[in-house]
Amino acid sequence: MSLRIVRLANFVSPTSGGLRTALRHLGEGYAAAGHEPVLVVPGAVAGDELTGQGRVITLPGPVVPGTGGYRVLAARRQLRRLLGSLAPDVLEVSDRTTLRWTGWWAAAHGVPSVMVSHESLAGLLRLWRTPGADRIADRLNAATARAYDRVVATTGWAAAEFRRLGVGNLVEVPLGVDLDRFHPGLRDPALRARWTAPGEVLVVHCSRLSPEKRPELAIDALAALRSAGVPAVLVVIGDGPRQAALAGLAAGRLPVRFTGFVPDRAAVARLLASADVVVAPGPVETFGLAALESLAAGTPVVVNAASALPEVVGEAGIAAAGTGPALASAVRELLARPERVRRAAARARAEQFGWSAAVDGFLAVHHDLVGMAVARR
Repeated sequence: MSLRIVRLANFVSPTSGGLRTALRHLGEGYAAAGHEPVLVVPGAVAGDELTGQGRVITLPGPVVPGTGGYRVLAARRQLRRLLGSLAPDVLEVSDRTTLRWTGWWAAAHGVPSVMVSHESLAGLLRLWRTPGADRIADRLNAATARAYDRVVATTGWAAAEFRRLGVGNLVEVPLGVDLDRFHPGLRDPALRARWTAPGEVLVVHCSRLSPEKRPELAIDALAALRSAGVPAVLVVIGDGPRQAALAGLAAGRLPVRFTGFVPDRAAVARLLASADVVVAPGPVETFGLAALESLAAGTPVVVNAASALPEVVGEAGIAAAGTGPALASAVRELLARPERVRRAAARARAEQFGWSAAVDGFLAVHHDLVGMAVARR
């Protein structure tokens, strides 16, 4: 059965990372399987185009202050009209805050609905030092579970905040990684030489530079490495609202290079493959595509033990407390492993997360819901 899968997402921009990548690969997978994916996202101006991931519709949406340019779908009346005209067979939503009302719209129109949890609400509220963070998160998460037919979590860590509420419509479907684009064979000594001198250690941090990602911890880790006598250099891939502050933090005392946003994914893949270690210090990552891309490129990853990433990287990385010295110690532990061993382990772990399996998992959820809806009619 061919399905029209209408997908809604906020906080997606031309320079955003993991969510944009996941949406693209899922859309391409849906289209390749014979379905009709339609993605609706906010932007500066209206747009409507056919792409490899299906039809992409852009609705004008306001910028959220302090997010570095992220926009949201705020015009409910316009979005309601669009949803009615698209007549989805299933609705897939990647924002459980401002778009929660679309689950109720779907129920009122007999459309099966899925919400994909791309973040930990409880984790974000704690990070923002919100009073009563867990209580607020529980209330909002319970409302989300009631609004949608299914809640999809990409890791057990992401599922935990729903599971503790006894949510019965929760399923886990891991995301994937492009194993062809990100590959150990892309390791490039000439590229390393652009960023490091002979004998130096190349550490990479690849992330949006926003507060919840805690990118300053990567700089703190570099400082601790240098203090311990490790000749490390840090390359930061990405941009965001924290970039100027981070540059100021490192200026004049630490070898930190900022690439800004790199639109060429092949260039990112070569740099990840050429690194010795990648550091992913974000405490509220629910999956961490950049970390998985690093593993696919054969580069081990040090991750924040508070996040979902220990579950993703397994023994191909090391989980550490969210402090510079702890992350630095984990980097040194990885460097102590034979290079061939650590790079082979990284690639082997990534090969457990192909996009085809992720697409199959999401489509199984959609087909199940549509089948139940048909049976009820």
